[in-house]
Parts: sequence; structure tokens; C-alpha cells
Amino acid sequence: MTTNQILIVALISLLLFILPAFGLSKLFKKAGVPGWKAFVPLYNSWEMIIIAERPKHWFFWQLIPVAGWFVTMGIFIEFIKCFGKFAFWEHALTCLVPFLYFPMVALDEKTRFIGAKGVKHYQKSTAREWIDAGVFAIVAATLIRTFLFEAYTIPTGSMEKTLLINDFLFVSKLSYGPRIPNTPLAVPFVHHTLPGTSARSYSELIKLPYSRWFASPIKRNDVVVFNFPNGDTVINKPEFQSADPYYDVARRIGNGNLNTGRQMILNDPETYPLVVRPVDKRENYIKRCVAIAGDTLEVRDGRVYINSQPGFIPPHSQIFYEVETSGQPLDADLMKEQYNIDIENPEEIPSQTGNKYIMLLTAEAVDKMKASGLAKSITPQLIRPDQVDARLWGQVNYPYDTIHKWTIDYYGPIWIPAKGATLTLTPENYSIYERAIRVYEGNTLEQKEGKFFINGAATNQYTFKMNYYWMMGDNRHGSQDSRFWGFVPEDHIVGEAWIIWMSLNKGIRWNRLFRSIK
Repeated sequence: MTTNQILIVALISLLLFILPAFGLSKLFKKAGVPGWKAFVPLYNSWEMIIIAERPKHWFFWQLIPVAGWFVTMGIFIEFIKCFGKFAFWEHALTCLVPFLYFPMVALDEKTRFIGAKGVKHYQKSTAREWIDAGVFAIVAATLIRTFLFEAYTIPTGSMEKTLLINDFLFVSKLSYGPRIPNTPLAVPFVHHTLPGTSARSYSELIKLPYSRWFASPIKRNDVVVFNFPNGDTVINKPEFQSADPYYDVARRIGNGNLNTGRQMILNDPETYPLVVRPVDKRENYIKRCVAIAGDTLEVRDGRVYINSQPGFIPPHSQIFYEVETSGQPLDADLMKEQYNIDIENPEEIPSQTGNKYIMLLTAEAVDKMKASGLAKSITPQLIRPDQVDARLWGQVNYPYDTIHKWTIDYYGPIWIPAKGATLTLTPENYSIYERAIRVYEGNTLEQKEGKFFINGAATNQYTFKMNYYWMMGDNRHGSQDSRFWGFVPEDHIVGEAWIIWMSLNKGIRWNRLFRSIK
């Protein structure tokens, strides 16, 4: 853990002892203990242990990072029992809102201190024991998943060879600060849909605005998990979702015209059932953050440039190359061992004509092929703007207009919006920033008769409320990323990919276990 993460955990632990202090002081007095002791962090838990006559070693278990939080909650429950509070709902309030529940109990004239001896006369039923254990496990897992880390599985090859399909990761929520859920009323351990159904797993009865505790900035080249920005509206069928996004489908069936396609989708709800999702319930994506707020990004000859300087090349980043060998047959084991390429996988070698191949290679593999003499010639297979049919502009890449003739290998320059920075809108950049201003930041934006109208006022100046990021997959020719859907707002950030805890491919990939992600 970084120093920043340690400080966050310590602060949360401190709040557990400070927030309930007022109500605790009133309860201490009822128990015959001086009320001031409730205001001394950690020492107040020692007094609770003494009052409840619980094992004194519990006090020291609280010092364990994160796990200690649940020990403290257990002490709270044992303490509140000494006031005759045994109901399930009473214990739930004790864990979740002790700063509200303790004063409520203390100020109730009916509350009597029965002490540890009185608690011993109360016996839980077997069913209650199981219910308490189950609820505690769910609450503990939910808190960990929300505030500390979450498991994530790599579903596609967009980050290969850095991350492989069926790598199982832990994603750190502490790296950028825990994000408070927008939709807190949800079925535990389910993302957005109830298993086996198309029904939502959450309720929007309570909707919270974006908030992040102890926010820390994303650094360039971090591997980041985030909610898919274009996942605000999805076609709710397995073959669509984020695999074939709603906006892509609308452009495709509208022959490049988004509005035409939208209307066609709305007119056929049986084929295209739509669901609108809040930010925290959009699909999770994982990419590398190649540019942060305030950067200017450009892709030239397939190479990323940040602020006119060559960007970081991930060690396992790969693109397609046209490779001509000297004619010798390729040995599958040698190609895998020396060049990390599976010649039997059509995604890695999609075509072959004689001794000429299209190969998906890392920079390291290219250098090795040149040094070994295996490759007679090797040339990046890049998509240049002049190679794209003019009829396809407006359908190919973000921002989907006919002004910016960009491809995945020749893209930008494009400025990444920063919080507090002011943009001057022009006809040339309107299509780039329109979605961020209108959708992500909740404004109305129109362009009429050469003028721009933001929230009904004529102006060409806009100051951004959030930071934005540019995400790209390490598999640069096999990744649906910012080149296709644009910026990622800060409120979509979930966490940082931290460590691979399991990896499967016809068995366990032992060499990938517990590998940190770089």
C-alpha cells in the first residue's frame, strides 16, 4: 500500500472512534463510567470491552488495517447489548449509523443498563445466529468492495499481452479514492442485472450525486478500471450491451446518421429494448490511461505522443505487422517461447500468403525477429487517413464527423479537458467536446446560426467541472477505446488494476499468479 492509501485507512479507522463519541458519552454515564472517556479515540473501545466484559485481546485486533473495522463494529454490538438491545435491526443500526443510533438509545428514558450479566440471560435462536453471520458477511464484503478493492475478470483481448483473457484481478479503490455509489439501493455482489434475467439489480429510488473520498489523481500509464462512458444507454440483449454499443448500432443502421438510427431503434423496441443506466451501473472497462486532464494527445504512425513528446510504450503493447520471412516453416513452440505469439490463433496471425504473414506483435518480438533473421522484412500495418473511403467519414472514429479525418493510427491532436480550464467553442471542435459538456456535465448545448447556446445563453466559452482522461488498450489494433468513444470523465473512474490473483487458460497459468500490473 502507498503512504496515501495507509493514511486513508487510518483516517477511516479514526472516524469509527470519533463519530459515535457524543452518544457513547451518554451511554457511558448510564453505565457508571465518566462520559469524557468516550471522546478519547481507541480508549473508548477499551472501556466498551470492559463494560461488556468481552476478551481484552479484541482491543488489539482493532489495530489490523481494514479487518479491524469489523472488530470495532463487533465491540459496538457487544456494548449495546448491555442496554437490552438484542433485535436484529438494532444491531444493524449499531453497525451502520452508530453516531445516530447511540444518541437515540441514550436519550430514550426507557433505556436501562443491564450490564454483561443481563446479556448472559438472553439466548439467540439458531436461525438468528445464522442470519447474523450471513448479514455480517454481506455487510463486510460490501464495504470492502465499495471502499477497498473489488475483483475483476478480463473478458477481452484489448489489453494483451499485458493482461490476458481470464486473468482475475484485484482493483484498488483506494488508489484514486473510494467513490460513493450513485445507486446505493442494490442487490449485493451484482453489477446491473439480476442473474438469469434482464431485470435491473438496483433501484433509483435514492440517487446520490458524484462524490469521492480522499480523491487522488490518476497518473499517466496507470491501468485503470472505469465505467464505460457510452454505456449510459444500452440495447438490453446479450449480443449488444457494451459489445455492440447502442450509439454504434444507431450510426450503423442510420447509415452514419445518429438521429436517424435512434429513431429506427425507438420504433422497434422488440428488436432493440433500451435501458438507461446511471454511471456506477455502466459496464466496467479496463484500459491504460495514456493522457490525463490538460494533456494534448496525438497518434502518429501508430505511436502515441503526449504534449508533442513520445509517450510511454507499454512493454507488451502490440500492433499488426506485415512480416515476410525467409521461407522457413514456423515452429509453434519456438514462436511461442521466443516471440510470444501463438501461430495457431487466427487473432494473432489472421492471414498468410506463402512466406508473408500478418502478425500481432509486441515491440520486443519485432526486435527479436529482426536480430534473429527470421524476418526478411517487417512493416507496421497502419491505417492512414487517405486509405479510408471518404463515404465512411463520420462513421469511423470519435468524434464521428467529416471534419476530423482520424484513424486509430493517425489521431489528433486532441486536448483532454481539465477541471477549471476554459474552452473556446468553435465549429471545428464542437463535435469533440459536445458530449462532455452536454451529457457528462449536464448542460444544454446547441449550435444555431453560427452561435453556441449553453443553458440557453449565447456564449462560446465553457469552463469544465471535471477532469477527463484518455484511455487506450495495449492491444492497439484490437481495442475499443477512447479513439472510438472519446473522453472518460473522472466520475466514471472505478479504481486501479492492482494485482493478478488467478489466471486460467485450460488450467491455471501459474507464472501469472500474484503478478503486479504495470
